[in-house]
Amino acid sequence: MRVTCKFCKGKARISSTDKVSVEFTRLYCQCLDAKCGHTFVMDLGFSHTLNPPSNIVDQLLVDRVRQMPVEIQRELFGLV
Repeated sequence: MRVTCKFCKGKARISSTDKVSVEFTRLYCQCLDAKCGHTFVMDLGFSHTLNPPSNIVDQLLVDRVRQMPVEIQRELFGLV
């Protein structure tokens, strides 16, 4: 992951992190340009899943079918 200083547009490094939750981390950053010296905090957070892990797809499907009304489950499996 590349971090850039918003003032000088130079490279910055992550000096430390604070894991607030499983999906959110606060990044404490420092500009590497000695003339700038900007220190700042950035937030890193999970947004959404594009493709679920293959090991949970089956369980997601089972859970989804269980949420359907019984009539639709019967139609789906040809039990009508």
